[in-house]
Amino acid sequence: MSDWATIASLATAGGTLVLAVATFASVRSSNRSARIAERAARTAELSLLAGERPLLVNSRLQDPVQKIEFLENNWVTVPGGGAVMDATDGAIYMAASVRNVGSGLAVMHGWHVMVGRQTERSHAPLEEFTAQIRDIYVASGDIGLWQGAERDPAADRFKALAAAIAAGDDITLSMLYGDFEGGQRVITQFAVRHGEQRWLAVAVRHFNVDRPEPR
Repeated sequence: MSDWATIASLATAGGTLVLAVATFASVRSSNRSARIAERAARTAELSLLAGERPLLVNSRLQDPVQKIEFLENNWVTVPGGGAVMDATDGAIYMAASVRNVGSGLAVMHGWHVMVGRQTERSHAPLEEFTAQIRDIYVASGDIGLWQGAERDPAADRFKALAAAIAAGDDITLSMLYGDFEGGQRVITQFAVRHGEQRWLAVAVRHFNVDRPEPR
Protein backbone atom coordinates (compact mmCIF):
# COMPACT_ATOMS: atom_id res chain seq x y z
CA MET A 1 0.00 0.00 0.00
CA SER A 2 1.15 3.47 -0.73
CA ASP A 3 2.32 5.66 2.09
CA TRP A 4 -0.12 8.51 1.58
CA ALA A 5 1.64 10.68 4.16
CA THR A 6 4.91 10.41 2.23
CA ILE A 7 3.19 11.10 -1.07
CA ALA A 8 1.47 14.13 0.41
CA SER A 9 4.73 15.45 1.80
CA LEU A 10 6.50 15.00 -1.54
CA ALA A 11 3.65 16.73 -3.35
CA THR A 12 3.77 19.62 -0.92
CA ALA A 13 7.54 19.88 -1.26
CA GLY A 14 7.24 19.81 -5.04
CA GLY A 15 4.61 22.50 -4.99
CA THR A 16 6.73 24.64 -2.70
CA LEU A 17 9.74 24.23 -5.03
CA VAL A 18 7.70 25.21 -8.06
CA LEU A 19 6.37 28.22 -6.19
CA ALA A 20 9.89 29.22 -5.11
CA VAL A 21 11.18 28.95 -8.69
CA ALA A 22 8.26 30.98 -9.97
CA THR A 23 8.79 33.60 -7.26
CA PHE A 24 12.52 33.80 -8.04
CA ALA A 25 11.83 34.21 -11.76
CA SER A 26 9.22 36.85 -11.03
CA VAL A 27 11.54 38.80 -8.71
CA ARG A 28 14.40 38.55 -11.20
CA SER A 29 12.16 39.75 -14.02
CA SER A 30 10.89 42.56 -11.82
CA ASN A 31 14.44 43.63 -10.95
CA ARG A 32 15.42 43.55 -14.61
CA SER A 33 12.39 45.65 -15.50
CA ALA A 34 13.24 48.10 -12.72
CA ARG A 35 16.82 48.44 -14.01
CA ILE A 36 15.57 49.00 -17.54
CA ALA A 37 13.11 51.62 -16.31
CA GLU A 38 15.86 53.28 -14.25
CA ARG A 39 18.19 53.40 -17.25
CA ALA A 40 15.41 54.82 -19.41
CA ALA A 41 14.64 57.47 -16.80
CA ARG A 42 18.34 58.35 -16.50
CA THR A 43 18.69 58.55 -20.28
CA ALA A 44 15.66 60.83 -20.45
CA GLU A 45 17.10 62.98 -17.65
CA LEU A 46 20.47 63.26 -19.39
CA SER A 47 18.74 64.10 -22.66
CA LEU A 48 16.74 66.82 -20.91
CA LEU A 49 19.86 68.21 -19.23
CA ALA A 50 21.72 68.20 -22.55
CA GLY A 51 18.93 70.33 -23.94
CA GLU A 52 19.58 72.88 -21.20
CA ARG A 53 23.39 72.83 -21.27
CA PRO A 54 25.12 76.20 -21.90
CA LEU A 55 28.65 76.67 -23.25
CA LEU A 56 30.29 80.07 -23.56
CA VAL A 57 33.07 80.98 -26.00
CA ASN A 58 34.38 84.25 -27.34
CA SER A 59 32.13 86.08 -29.78
CA ARG A 60 33.15 86.68 -33.38
CA LEU A 61 35.04 89.76 -34.51
CA GLN A 62 32.14 90.66 -36.81
CA ASP A 63 29.60 90.54 -33.98
CA PRO A 64 28.07 93.91 -33.04
CA VAL A 65 29.44 96.27 -30.42
CA GLN A 66 27.70 96.02 -27.05
CA LYS A 67 27.35 98.58 -24.29
CA ILE A 68 27.08 97.96 -20.57
CA GLU A 69 26.82 100.08 -17.41
CA PHE A 70 28.64 99.64 -14.09
CA LEU A 71 27.41 100.68 -10.65
CA GLU A 72 29.21 104.05 -10.74
CA ASN A 73 27.22 105.01 -13.85
CA ASN A 74 30.31 104.22 -15.89
CA TRP A 75 29.54 102.89 -19.37
CA VAL A 76 31.85 100.78 -21.54
CA THR A 77 31.48 99.46 -25.07
CA VAL A 78 32.81 96.06 -26.11
CA PRO A 79 33.37 95.05 -29.76
CA GLY A 80 32.83 91.54 -31.09
CA GLY A 81 35.56 89.17 -29.93
CA GLY A 82 36.86 91.87 -27.63
CA ALA A 83 37.25 92.78 -23.99
CA VAL A 84 37.56 95.91 -21.86
CA MET A 85 40.24 96.31 -19.20
CA ASP A 86 39.90 99.86 -17.84
CA ALA A 87 41.94 100.69 -14.72
CA THR A 88 41.16 103.91 -12.83
CA ASP A 89 42.34 105.15 -9.44
CA GLY A 90 39.27 103.79 -7.66
CA ALA A 91 38.18 100.80 -9.73
CA ILE A 92 39.11 98.40 -12.50
CA TYR A 93 36.28 97.85 -14.95
CA MET A 94 36.31 94.64 -16.97
CA ALA A 95 33.99 93.26 -19.63
CA ALA A 96 34.09 90.70 -22.40
CA SER A 97 31.91 89.85 -25.38
CA VAL A 98 30.84 86.19 -25.36
CA ARG A 99 28.69 83.82 -27.39
CA ASN A 100 26.64 80.90 -26.06
CA VAL A 101 27.15 77.95 -28.42
CA GLY A 102 25.37 75.53 -26.06
CA SER A 103 21.74 74.45 -26.19
CA GLY A 104 20.57 76.10 -22.96
CA LEU A 105 20.43 79.50 -21.30
CA ALA A 106 23.69 80.46 -19.57
CA VAL A 107 23.45 82.14 -16.17
CA MET A 108 26.74 83.61 -14.94
CA HIS A 109 27.58 83.09 -11.26
CA GLY A 110 31.09 84.42 -10.74
CA TRP A 111 34.52 85.15 -12.12
CA HIS A 112 38.25 84.97 -11.39
CA VAL A 113 41.07 87.03 -12.91
CA MET A 114 44.74 86.08 -12.92
CA VAL A 115 47.67 88.07 -14.30
CA GLY A 116 49.57 86.10 -16.94
CA ARG A 117 48.73 83.01 -18.95
CA GLN A 118 47.31 79.89 -17.35
CA THR A 119 49.80 77.25 -18.49
CA GLU A 120 48.44 74.32 -16.46
CA ARG A 121 45.15 72.57 -17.19
CA SER A 122 43.52 73.73 -13.95
CA HIS A 123 41.36 76.49 -12.53
CA ALA A 124 41.20 78.45 -9.28
CA PRO A 125 39.17 76.95 -6.40
CA LEU A 126 35.50 77.93 -6.47
CA GLU A 127 35.86 79.80 -3.17
CA GLU A 128 38.29 82.21 -4.86
CA PHE A 129 35.74 83.26 -7.48
CA THR A 130 34.04 86.63 -7.10
CA ALA A 131 30.25 86.36 -7.18
CA GLN A 132 28.38 88.41 -9.76
CA ILE A 133 26.54 91.36 -8.23
CA ARG A 134 23.66 90.55 -10.54
CA ASP A 135 22.85 87.54 -12.69
CA ILE A 136 23.92 87.83 -16.30
CA TYR A 137 22.02 85.80 -18.88
CA VAL A 138 23.21 84.71 -22.33
CA ALA A 139 20.62 83.01 -24.52
CA SER A 140 21.49 79.91 -26.52
CA GLY A 141 22.87 80.78 -29.94
CA ASP A 142 23.19 84.46 -29.04
CA ILE A 143 25.89 86.88 -27.95
CA GLY A 144 26.08 88.54 -24.57
CA LEU A 145 28.36 90.34 -22.15
CA TRP A 146 30.26 89.49 -19.02
CA GLN A 147 31.21 92.26 -16.59
CA GLY A 148 33.20 92.47 -13.37
CA ALA A 149 35.06 95.08 -11.34
CA GLU A 150 37.79 95.35 -8.72
CA ARG A 151 37.09 98.17 -6.25
CA ASP A 152 39.79 97.91 -3.57
CA PRO A 153 42.83 99.96 -4.64
CA ALA A 154 44.71 98.89 -1.51
CA ALA A 155 44.50 95.18 -2.36
CA ASP A 156 47.52 93.45 -3.87
CA ARG A 157 45.30 91.89 -6.53
CA PHE A 158 44.08 95.32 -7.59
CA LYS A 159 47.64 96.67 -7.86
CA ALA A 160 48.91 93.67 -9.83
CA LEU A 161 45.98 93.78 -12.23
CA ALA A 162 46.26 97.56 -12.74
CA ALA A 163 49.98 97.20 -13.51
CA ALA A 164 49.30 94.38 -15.99
CA ILE A 165 46.64 96.43 -17.77
CA ALA A 166 48.95 99.44 -18.02
CA ALA A 167 51.70 97.25 -19.47
CA GLY A 168 49.39 95.38 -21.82
CA ASP A 169 50.30 92.03 -20.25
CA ASP A 170 48.31 88.83 -20.74
CA ILE A 171 45.41 88.16 -18.37
CA THR A 172 43.50 84.94 -17.71
CA LEU A 173 39.79 85.41 -17.11
CA SER A 174 37.68 82.51 -15.77
CA MET A 175 33.87 82.63 -15.89
CA LEU A 176 31.68 80.40 -13.73
CA TYR A 177 28.17 79.79 -15.07
CA GLY A 178 25.44 77.17 -15.29
CA ASP A 179 21.95 76.47 -16.55
CA PHE A 180 18.85 78.39 -15.44
CA GLU A 181 18.26 75.93 -12.57
CA GLY A 182 21.74 76.48 -11.15
CA GLY A 183 23.15 73.13 -12.26
CA GLN A 184 25.52 71.90 -14.96
CA ARG A 185 28.09 74.46 -13.90
CA VAL A 186 31.04 75.15 -16.18
CA ILE A 187 34.19 77.23 -15.85
CA THR A 188 35.44 78.68 -19.12
CA GLN A 189 38.90 80.24 -19.21
CA PHE A 190 39.58 83.11 -21.58
CA ALA A 191 42.99 84.38 -22.62
CA VAL A 192 42.70 88.18 -22.64
CA ARG A 193 45.46 89.76 -24.70
CA HIS A 194 46.26 93.27 -25.85
CA GLY A 195 46.98 93.92 -29.51
CA GLU A 196 46.36 96.58 -32.13
CA GLN A 197 45.19 99.09 -29.53
CA ARG A 198 42.50 96.85 -28.06
CA TRP A 199 41.93 93.83 -25.84
CA LEU A 200 40.83 90.50 -27.33
CA ALA A 201 39.29 87.59 -25.40
CA VAL A 202 39.69 84.01 -26.65
CA ALA A 203 38.16 80.95 -24.95
CA VAL A 204 40.89 78.38 -24.34
CA ARG A 205 39.55 75.78 -21.87
CA HIS A 206 36.33 74.47 -20.35
CA PHE A 207 35.99 72.67 -17.02
CA ASN A 208 32.93 70.78 -15.79
CA VAL A 209 32.09 71.48 -12.14
CA ASP A 210 29.08 69.20 -11.51
CA ARG A 211 29.97 66.22 -13.70
CA PRO A 212 33.11 64.33 -14.84
CA GLU A 213 35.56 65.96 -17.18
CA PRO A 214 35.25 64.95 -20.87
CA ARG A 215 39.01 64.50 -21.17
